Amino acid sequence: MQLKLLILWSWAVLWAACGGAVEPTAVPTPPLTAQEALGKTVFQQNCASCHSNVAGQIIVGPSLFGVEQRAASRVPGQDAKTYLLTSIMNPGAYVVEGFDDLMPRSFAKSLTGEEIDAVIAYLLTLE
Repeated sequence: MQLKLLILWSWAVLWAACGGAVEPTAVPTPPLTAQEALGKTVFQQNCASCHSNVAGQIIVGPSLFGVEQRAASRVPGQDAKTYLLTSIMNPGAYVVEGFDDLMPRSFAKSLTGEEIDAVIAYLLTLE
């Protein structure tokens, strides 16, 4: 019995000396693909003055952090990519409750198809 107590006590001392717990390792954020990186640049140049990419931060329009989950459930039968594409091409189609219809209508003409696809790909990474 004393041997068991000695082993248990030794283990406790060792455990306490090592900090008592193992720190969880953070899951690294995967690097952006080339398309997503382009999308981030397009976002910063054209969208970031009104939309935040930080959770809960409102500038003028809604934060786009976590937009994939919200966009996928906004219109029945429509996936997030289609919702976001429609929102860029025809901004008045889906105005988020609590916000005014202020998004510029010019992005459909001023951005290339590649840039629009890229910004959507970037937005889908904001989790």
